[in-house]
Amino acid sequence: MPRRSKPRRQRKDNRTTDFRCVGCRLQVSMDAPGTAHRNHCPNCLTSLHVDRRVPGDRASDCHGRMEALGMSVRPDGEWMIIHECLSCGELSANRIAGDDNALAVLRLALKPLRDTSIAGRALLTL
Repeated sequence: MPRRSKPRRQRKDNRTTDFRCVGCRLQVSMDAPGTAHRNHCPNCLTSLHVDRRVPGDRASDCHGRMEALGMSVRPDGEWMIIHECLSCGELSANRIAGDDNALAVLRLALKPLRDTSIAGRALLTL
């Protein structure tokens, strides 16, 4: 007998208000403090390649899993998570959200200090 999934709540623009993380399987709400478009799991920082050009457009055809590579800081001090799509290799920068796991964010920020190949790989891709 096939398993039935729970019906998802719909927004007025037909997007769901929650999703299951492809990394840690946490049920994640689309509501994110500090940003208008939830684009990664607040627990493990994994994302899906769903946006093409504009955050929230959900126009990408790839839908590959995006791994958090590292962090970047804007001139105004805002922290960004750098994701790489494991399917097509595209890089993207996403704002951190107010409910992101602080330990996961800090580990990601310190990752280049442990593994110097990450910074070189990201620079070569850019």
